[in-house]
Amino acid sequence: MDGSKLNGHVATEESLTENGYRKYSGEGIDIYYNKDVCIHAGKCVKGNSEVYEVGRRPWIIADNASTDENVRIVNTCPSGALKYIRKDGK
Repeated sequence: MDGSKLNGHVATEESLTENGYRKYSGEGIDIYYNKDVCIHAGKCVKGNSEVYEVGRRPWIIADNASTDENVRIVNTCPSGALKYIRKDGK
């Protein structure tokens, strides 16, 4: 799944927040999460527990991995509960 898109369009902060996504800011990437979409497949936590740790607050720390690694993990989310916006324009 392409985590940079929402409903087939490039995701924007406005479109994501309007659709119930919460922002977790990082230096190179912002990760967005929607608990109502999540099916708890665990691909994020299994993919990188340094970024995604359910027992921690905040549970997503984008700066604990590279931008490319974050993109890779978000794109494994089967439900679309995770989205991202890169800050490097890629």
